[in-house]
Amino acid sequence: MPYILKWLSISIIIGALVGTASAGFLQSLEWATNFRENHLWLIALLPVAGFLIGLLYYYWGKDVEAGNNLLIDTIHDPKGIIPFKMAPFVYLGTIATHFFGGSAGREGTALQMAGAIADQLTKPFKLDKNERKTLIIAAIAAGFGSIFGTPLAGAIFGLEVFLIGRIRYNAIFPAFASAILADLVTNLWKVKHTHYHIDFIPKLEFLPILYSILAGIAFGICAAAFSRIIHWAGSVFKSKIKYPPLRPVIGGTIIVLAVLIMGTTRYIGLGVPVILESFEKQLPLYDFALKMAFTIITLSAGFKGGEVTPLFFIGATLGSALSLFIPLPFGLLAGMGFVAVFAGATNTPLACMLMGIELFGVESGVYIAIACVVSYLLSGHNSIYTRQKIGEAKNRRYESQQDRSVSDFL
Repeated sequence: MPYILKWLSISIIIGALVGTASAGFLQSLEWATNFRENHLWLIALLPVAGFLIGLLYYYWGKDVEAGNNLLIDTIHDPKGIIPFKMAPFVYLGTIATHFFGGSAGREGTALQMAGAIADQLTKPFKLDKNERKTLIIAAIAAGFGSIFGTPLAGAIFGLEVFLIGRIRYNAIFPAFASAILADLVTNLWKVKHTHYHIDFIPKLEFLPILYSILAGIAFGICAAAFSRIIHWAGSVFKSKIKYPPLRPVIGGTIIVLAVLIMGTTRYIGLGVPVILESFEKQLPLYDFALKMAFTIITLSAGFKGGEVTPLFFIGATLGSALSLFIPLPFGLLAGMGFVAVFAGATNTPLACMLMGIELFGVESGVYIAIACVVSYLLSGHNSIYTRQKIGEAKNRRYESQQDRSVSDFL
């Protein structure tokens, strides 16, 4: 009872603070996106915004620049309290990125805001090293669950994301309590989440299962490619441009020129309208590749935001396009790709299965699970989070590499 009462109290505080922060962030993001789409000339200022974001982090934010990897490092080996400034810095950086037309997501911001806010509770509650690990897991769960409206997936994501192949069960109560409460608080603020619908789900038979495996292979390859290329692109920016604030200037200039040449804003921002479109009709193959390119340039250059919503876009549009070759409904393939590419890129298959069920309904659960598991296995030991460690290797080749970070294999 003392354990439950203590962590329930902490979870209530995390839920209230993180849920409110997520609600404010989602509202700000919606406003920034709508304003940009009604004033497209703002995209021309993306390099200027990038320079200001670069200056902010170069002179005042070096200790929080690692972002989500700092949260993962804190779970593995808690040291100093995560500076609270991480929350306003990443909030401002992400809103600016979206306001001026970068291609980025929102989960990275939500997790960093949640981690920075929650870690301030360490001293008031006199938490020891192991309890701090649980605190950050609960914060990640709350941030993820509230930003996407998927509390069950958020809780498992917090338990699963930092260690490939293992789950920290001693944090299961704080993770679920914080995620559910944060989602409840976000809903109390009248914030609306995007709803997705799969029109037709075929009967579970041998051929549809086989087609799902084939789709999962494509999603896993896509996830591995995204993880590899974004880290490679980041290293290129760092090696070629020594002064960090200039990196987003170059990246922003490339994005602006691409938008002007292509004459469309389809591949910037969150891309939620295109994600919804992928459930309604068969999309062309190039949609996922272009979104991947725009996102990799934006984030590897130093703009702020997450990778997950772009991964939803990439996976959903790839799935929709695969219906050209795989005889499954494009809506089902879009839903499978939505979560499966994410599963492969973050090594969180269980969280992604639950997310698929929460978003698309239990009827699609088996197909979602097949795609997530296959994608997870096929993506190898790659990840968008370089500080993830190998808890249980995916194959015998890496059994001797347990407890090593993903960064060691890049």
